Amino acid sequence: MSQSVFFEIEFVALILFSLILPICIYAYMMWKKAISRKTVLLYGAILVAISGVSIVLLKRLAAMANATLSSLDSQIFSSEIALALYLLPALFAGIGINVISHVLISHLSDAEKQFDRKRR
Repeated sequence: MSQSVFFEIEFVALILFSLILPICIYAYMMWKKAISRKTVLLYGAILVAISGVSIVLLKRLAAMANATLSSLDSQIFSSEIALALYLLPALFAGIGINVISHVLISHLSDAEKQFDRKRR
């Protein structure tokens, strides 16, 4: 085992899943001028899934930090600071859920309008 969890592949994966991928997905959705509902729904689901992966990685890193000799690892992953690390995946999960909710509400609204037009 290495001296610090900061040199483990799980830490790199945490950075990738907690910061880089969600920001890229969100930036791509904002950059596009036209985007289909299915794509938006897929990106929302991916944001929620990425948040779940981040939580699993944080728990794994906390367990690994307890096994290392480095006190910095234990302070970051096994203390109150760890709570702050869980906020970022929660933020992106919330954005993903909001995006999914938006697509569903928009679809239902259009379906109701179509139903009303057919009924007339």
